[in-house]
Amino acid sequence: MRIALLQMQPVSGDVAGNLEKIARAAEAAADMAADLLLTPELSTTGYALGELFDTLAEDGDGAIVAALADIASACRVAICAGFPERLGNLVYNAAVLVRPDGSREIYRKAHLYGDAERAAFAPGTEPPAVFDLGGIRTGMLVCYDVEFPEYVRSLALAGAELVLVPTALPEGPINRRVADALVPTRALENGIFIAYADLCGREGENAYCGRSVIVAPDGDELARAGTGETLLIAEFDPAACAEARAQLPYFADRRPELYRLD
Repeated sequence: MRIALLQMQPVSGDVAGNLEKIARAAEAAADMAADLLLTPELSTTGYALGELFDTLAEDGDGAIVAALADIASACRVAICAGFPERLGNLVYNAAVLVRPDGSREIYRKAHLYGDAERAAFAPGTEPPAVFDLGGIRTGMLVCYDVEFPEYVRSLALAGAELVLVPTALPEGPINRRVADALVPTRALENGIFIAYADLCGREGENAYCGRSVIVAPDGDELARAGTGETLLIAEFDPAACAEARAQLPYFADRRPELYRLD
């Protein structure tokens, strides 16, 4: 599989503008024979919108996801993007994966970060699913979720070989360690590929770290962004997951009867 990762500066509150950026990236990804385009957290709307999320939120059959489906179909590239999802009276910070044939997967962020997110969104209550994407067992998390080791491990134990993580990591010396050290460690300790797509630049008072990365199961970086807008490309073989787990047999040697996770 070949994956493209878009690190982008959001156009705050401008859904059409953000979708245009995603469409251009999908066209470039298709030109490079990518199978998948990953974009950041809330890339379709912008992240720093507060109460405006209640206005922009749509269900999984709304115009935002329909537009992503049209782009995926036209470019023949699966697309994973963040969007505010309305479900009944609740709004979730969600990620959708749309395949070129129109089929889709939705995941709702479980671990909300900070007062602004908790004011705007309800936390997801369903564990992340593992699904097939071009023969790769794949799961989705959103941003802060990947910083909880047991949550990533649950996906790996369920069979995930690739975890897609749209994110909006804030700028800062400690936050940078998440992109630079924590994400590669999550890949290594679980023997999985992780693609971690951040926003970049500024949005109102928010400044984003960038530093998006695609990591192999041995913890090596396959592609790494700086702080500006860019499109990363990496190719990988799921056989690398089995090789990494054979050399570091954490799953076989686990002692879950000794672990207290509450």
